[in-house]
Formats: sequence, C-alpha cells, structure tokens
Amino acid sequence: MNEANARADSRRSADGGIHLAGLPEVFAGESLRPWLVPTGFLDSDSPAIREFVARAIGDEADERRKAVRLFYAVRDGIRYDPYRISFDPIQYRASSVLAAGYGWCVPKAVLLAACARAAGIPSAIGLADVVNHMNTEKLRQRMGGTDVFYDHGYAALRVDGRWVKTVPAFNIELCERFGVRPTDFDGTSDALYQEFDADNRRRMAYQADHGTWSDLPLDKVRDDFVQHYPRELFEQGASVLPGHAAGRPAADAGRFEDDAPLR
Repeated sequence: MNEANARADSRRSADGGIHLAGLPEVFAGESLRPWLVPTGFLDSDSPAIREFVARAIGDEADERRKAVRLFYAVRDGIRYDPYRISFDPIQYRASSVLAAGYGWCVPKAVLLAACARAAGIPSAIGLADVVNHMNTEKLRQRMGGTDVFYDHGYAALRVDGRWVKTVPAFNIELCERFGVRPTDFDGTSDALYQEFDADNRRRMAYQADHGTWSDLPLDKVRDDFVQHYPRELFEQGASVLPGHAAGRPAADAGRFEDDAPLR
C-alpha cells in the first residue's frame, strides 16, 4: 500500500480513485502515480490534450513556468460558461472540454489537471463551496435565488515539490467585462477566486473545502446539484439522472459574459 492509500484521511471514491480531505502530501516515486496517470476524465494521454500542452508550453523546460503557461492557456483559451451545465460524463472528459472550447469551473479544472499530467506535473481535482456575488440575475434565478456555488472546481498542482490550488475558470475577457480582477498564477502561490472586484467590493468567500480527488467525482457533483439547485439549472443536459436521455446542453442558452453582472 503506498503513502496515498495509507493516509488516515484517504478513502476510495465512488469511481475507484483516491479522495483526500485536503491536499495530497509531497509524495515521491511510485506514491505519485495516482496523481500522474490518465483517468476516465483526466485523459492526459489524449492526442488532442498532448498537442494543446505542447503548444502551450513550447520549449519551456522549467516546471514552474510550464505550470503557469498551462494555467493561462486553459483560463483564457476556454470560455467560462455556466449556462451549459450537463451531467453527460463525456462532456467532463478533458479532451471533450478542449474540443467544446467552453466550460464552467469543474470541467475547466479537469482540463487543467489533465494538461498538467500530460506535462509530467502531478495534479488533483478539488471541490469547494463558495459564496459568489459575481453573478447575473439570469444565473441566480436558475440557481434558485442563491449566491452559493456548490462544488466549485479547482485543480491542485504539485509544482517544484509543493501543492498549490489553481482556479482557471474566469477567462480574461469575462473579467474585464464584469469589472473583476482576473485570477493570476505565478506557480508558487494558490490562485483562487477573486475576493474583491476592481472597486474593492467583496465578491467571493470560501465556505467549505471538500478535499481533493485523483479523478473527478462526477456523482458527488451531480448529487449535490440535485440537492441544492432547481433541475432547470442542468436538466437540459443531465443525461445521467434517472429518466433522462443523453443529450447536449441547449445551444441557445446565451453567453454568460453578454449578461449584466449583479452589482
């Protein structure tokens, strides 16, 4: 049994992966394997993922700068879109997110984690609940009137021997349009959601961190959404819910950045 499985706070998730209450420890050698191998969602061996990673990092050899380049490639190369939420598992596969060109925080975190593994950087998927006032009236109504975003996704990366949390969700165009400072990443410190907007108004606060997984626990995200949100938030693409057929999210859902942010 390796160190990851021996930890007191580790347990097997529903998909057979590893779930930790916090960040993985600084493992070495074979103990890093669960955080480096391709998985069902983090298909880091996909040719499309490897090509995307090669373009993003170029001839960079330094691990920290590789991680930084991958963060910005995902943050700004994939448009943030919470209006097309689906529970079709295929749409959470990193290569599918890349092909779509858009995604909300969870699939974008999956893509970054997969890209990191393709570059030889250990990674994990984290989930946390946040209060987010950077919202639109349309999305708030779909969420049942709440500003709590359950199971917000982040990618944890092991860079230069230490784990850091990164959230590549909000692309730069969206931040500029909403008047929010973008999340920046230097490869050494956590890059989480923006606590304040450009006018120093408080926008986000973390409520709970549910830990990290070696692969995306999609069943947990689905179950939490069913518990906390109206079905209208996700039902058009919720293919794994009982009584729903497989399908893609509605194409006419509109663009999140075209709506007016709440002030």
